[in-house]
Amino acid sequence: MPKNRKLGKPTDQRMAMLRQQVTDFLGRGRMETTVTRAKEIKPLAEKMITLGKKSDLAAYREAMAFITREDVCKKLFQEIAPEYAERQGGYTRIVRTGVRRGDAAETAVIELV
Repeated sequence: MPKNRKLGKPTDQRMAMLRQQVTDFLGRGRMETTVTRAKEIKPLAEKMITLGKKSDLAAYREAMAFITREDVCKKLFQEIAPEYAERQGGYTRIVRTGVRRGDAAETAVIELV
C-alpha cells in the first residue's frame, strides 16, 4: 500500500495543492473538501501546529517554508499553537458530510478541535 494518495496529480502539483489547502485551513480553522484530501491535509496541518508549539526561530522558518502566507504563519505561532500547548496531538477532526451533487464525491469538513 502506498504511503500517500496521489490524488490524480504529479508530485509537484500535489504538494503545491496540499500546501495551499493547509494554509487556507489554518487561516480559517475549518474547511470543506473531499474525504481523501482531508485525510492528506490532516497530518500536514498537525505537523505545522506541533512546530508552532515549539515557538523558536528554527520552527518558524520550517513552517514558513511550507505555509504560503506569512500572516497565517504568524497566526499559527501566536494564536493557534498556544491553545494546544497542553495537548499531545489530535488537533484536527474530520466529519463526513455526505456526497457532492455534481460528481458524487464523498465530502467532509476538517476542523480544529
